[in-house]
Amino acid sequence: MTMLEKIIKQLEKEVRKLFHKESSGHDIYHLKRTLTLALNIQRKEGGDKLVIAVAAFLHDIHRIIQKETGKYCSPKKSLPRVRELLDKVKLSEEQKKKILHCIEFHEEYDFSKKGKTVNDLETLIIQDADNLDAIGAVGIARAFSFGGAYKLPMWIPEKPLKRRIYDATKHDPSEVHHFHNKLFRLRDNMNTKAGKEIANGRHKFMKEYLKRFFKEWEGKL
Repeated sequence: MTMLEKIIKQLEKEVRKLFHKESSGHDIYHLKRTLTLALNIQRKEGGDKLVIAVAAFLHDIHRIIQKETGKYCSPKKSLPRVRELLDKVKLSEEQKKKILHCIEFHEEYDFSKKGKTVNDLETLIIQDADNLDAIGAVGIARAFSFGGAYKLPMWIPEKPLKRRIYDATKHDPSEVHHFHNKLFRLRDNMNTKAGKEIANGRHKFMKEYLKRFFKEWEGKL
């Protein structure tokens, strides 16, 4: 077992406890998929493998805090909780700082008000991996899981599909609105060549899915 595998195994014991009741699509399986995607990108693009892997596995602790409090929690506010987990495994102080940096800035988008502010490869890879799991077949399933968890409707045809400056602190009127406000914009938000290649197929699948969704919604199929 490599050092990285040992660290992830140690962290998983704690992470499972935190995420065992998570049902909004930000569960431990999302963390594992994001980890796998991040490492696949890292093999092609480079970057610190250990930092990328651990950051990918711990990037959504703020979702647990949000569920506990019932209020929006930014990734930055979750860093003390993440630090507690990092202190339980064998990592250097420099590695911990880099991991915390990746997590703090992993939810940056070109189409948000603030835009992207960082350009280190490790954080850019975490952004791509997390966003890739938000699109495609799994992304569709996660979107509707999120809607169910937060009592958001699938679709409200009376409300126009207006794109706006993305604001993570506010929910879209419906999950179909979320497709247009965020998910369909993620392909062009990718940072790495490897991320863009994967995103193309997932983006196309979502477009095809939504076309059929609208037809079935009208009872045409």
